[in-house]
Amino acid sequence: MDNTVFSHIPVLFEETVRSLNICSDGLYVDCTAGGGGHSGAIAGLLTTGKLVAIDRDPQAISVLNEKFSQYNNVYIINNNFFFIKSILQGLQIPNADGILADLGVSSHQLDDTSRGFSFHRDAPLDMRMSMSGMSAADAVNTLTQKELCRILTEYGEEKFAPRIASAIVRERESSPIKTTLELANIVSSAYPAAARRDSHPARKTFQALRIYVNGELDGLEKAVLDMFECLKPGGRLSIITFHSLEDRAVKRALSPLAQGCTCPKNFPVCVCGNKPKAKLFKPVTPSAEELAENPRARSAKLRTAEKL
Repeated sequence: MDNTVFSHIPVLFEETVRSLNICSDGLYVDCTAGGGGHSGAIAGLLTTGKLVAIDRDPQAISVLNEKFSQYNNVYIINNNFFFIKSILQGLQIPNADGILADLGVSSHQLDDTSRGFSFHRDAPLDMRMSMSGMSAADAVNTLTQKELCRILTEYGEEKFAPRIASAIVRERESSPIKTTLELANIVSSAYPAAARRDSHPARKTFQALRIYVNGELDGLEKAVLDMFECLKPGGRLSIITFHSLEDRAVKRALSPLAQGCTCPKNFPVCVCGNKPKAKLFKPVTPSAEELAENPRARSAKLRTAEKL
């Protein structure tokens, strides 16, 4: 594997590191360490502090082990951050000063053709972040037309989902769909000509299949609450999202934490006793300069919550 594919600068890089309000003696968790961009910046600000770098991708873990081989205060864990509670318990870490999650597919996964995430180049239809379990090829060749339609509608917000699902089922009857370009061409053929001008017809289908195969939204709200629960008072949780489905899930999880008294407005005094558990910061989006350098950042949004 070429480790140079992991050397990109993450989206909203400086804003994200700054949002964690890092103390040199603190304990921090990078839930989606990838190529170690955020992790490297955090580790560089620590003296007696510690960093837990988590990733579900075995290729990323290989790179992280190499990158942090000289650090005795960095713990590298190959797991899904959805299990953050058990991960920290296993390390005998009660709570953290800051937790970061950079959701969605990483640049190295998109750029490594063999991983099958991109519809621009031909490769085996894979899309598995953990490199295990059901692949995208398994999904398109075995799921029912109804289920495929549901996945494309729910995870891709694809208005032509019925046409695409029908085309997939029709094509796989003659031979299995094995590669990214095969699927991209099937989706394009099912798209009305007038709708092809806005963006690549396969974009939403590939997003939907990737989310489904990796279970990216299954339990995301619970994972956000678990991450928040793992914070010390005064600790911060920062999450980067890349599309509206992720962002809505994160917002749904965080918003109630900032809610205080729920008594009717005409009550003279509070009787519910509810107090806010979190301070939510205004969401941050990429600057014009960053968008010019990295078009992939266009839909990114950083949300930060501080535990009260």
